[in-house]
Amino acid sequence: MSATRIAAAKAAAAHAHAPYSKFGVGTALLLADGSVVTGCNFENASYGLTLCAETVALGTLNALGKLDKVREVAVIGGTLTGGAIAGDAICFPCGRCRQVLNEAAQMAHTDLLIHCASADGLQVRTLKLSELLPHPFGPADLGLA
Repeated sequence: MSATRIAAAKAAAAHAHAPYSKFGVGTALLLADGSVVTGCNFENASYGLTLCAETVALGTLNALGKLDKVREVAVIGGTLTGGAIAGDAICFPCGRCRQVLNEAAQMAHTDLLIHCASADGLQVRTLKLSELLPHPFGPADLGLA
C-alpha cells in the first residue's frame, strides 16, 4: 500500500537539510524484496550542489548494490516548520530526478510507480514514470539495457 511508503517518505523529509529553501522533501523506495530505502533533500550554500531526496535515496540504493531492485517510489514535500513538513500541494519529482529515476527503472526493467503526495498526506497522485518522463534517455539508448 502506498500509504506506508508515503509515511516513510514523510518521516525522511523531517530530516531534510533545507536552510535556504525551507522546503523539505522525502522519498521512500520500495524494493523487490519488500524493503524500503529512504532519502531527504540536502541543500548546499552553492545551490547547484544541492541533492534531491530521490537522488540521495537512489545513491544509497546503489551503494547497497540494489539499484536494479527498485519497484515503486513515494515522494512528499512541503514547507519545513518545527521539524516537520506542511502544505497541501502535491510534490512531484523534479526533471533531474525523473531522469535519475529512469536510470534505475531501465536497470530494473520496469516502469516505476511514483506516488506523489502533499505534505499533509491527504492528496496522493500515482503515476507511472513513463507518464512523468515520456521521452527518457537512458542505458537502452546506449545499447546497455
